[in-house]
Amino acid sequence: MIIKQELVSRIKEYFNLNIYETKVWLALLSRGLASAGETAELSGVPRSRTYDVLESLAKRGFAIVKIGKPLKYIAVEPKIVIEKMKTNTMNEAQEKVKTLSELKDTPEYAEIENLYKTGITPIKAEDLSGHFKGRPHIISKIKELFDNAKKEVSICITVSDFESKARILLPLLEKLNKNQIRVKMALSGDEDAVKRLNTKYNLKARRTSNNGRFFIADKRETLFMINPESSDEEIGVWLNSPSFSNTLAGMFEGQIMR
Repeated sequence: MIIKQELVSRIKEYFNLNIYETKVWLALLSRGLASAGETAELSGVPRSRTYDVLESLAKRGFAIVKIGKPLKYIAVEPKIVIEKMKTNTMNEAQEKVKTLSELKDTPEYAEIENLYKTGITPIKAEDLSGHFKGRPHIISKIKELFDNAKKEVSICITVSDFESKARILLPLLEKLNKNQIRVKMALSGDEDAVKRLNTKYNLKARRTSNNGRFFIADKRETLFMINPESSDEEIGVWLNSPSFSNTLAGMFEGQIMR
């Protein structure tokens, strides 16, 4: 059986398998039902390793052990494997979230908090800054800013960027509103597009010609994007600087919001 190396590499990555598991599973899929010896011959994986690999695949739900002798394995349909992986991933994520939520009640957490607050060299406010690369990290920082806000949040964003992040931003905006935190928003883009977005999502955003993209929380913390929206990877810079954030917020309110 000849399988393109590119397919092996992609399947290995998509399904979180090692190279032997990938080759054996693909070989098993091509036959549907096969013994360890047949699978070894088809996959090119050493026979001495094929038994262990097939057992591993069976445990993970990629194969089923057929009852009887000689011992054979049945390939599990790919779409069923995907559904199992989705379920397992969701369960693992929920369990991880639960563990992290309960972490604050542990003595270990109290100790690391104490270490942070009473460190030998206290962190100066002006040293609290950093950059974030990649959409997941940007989204995570936006959530953090919104969750830490006590009074107000200012948002300047393009119509297209808002729509691409709507699934994340809308629940956050709803939470801010529920907590009675004031939201000031400006959208850049075509006037009709801004109106459509306001109507679609029940927003009260004003239109601006400023194409900057930034988020300000309580005029203390700012996250702003430093690369064009069309870039392959999003890059943001975060500053915990009241002086900078207050100045930018003043420009936002005095010029953009007019």
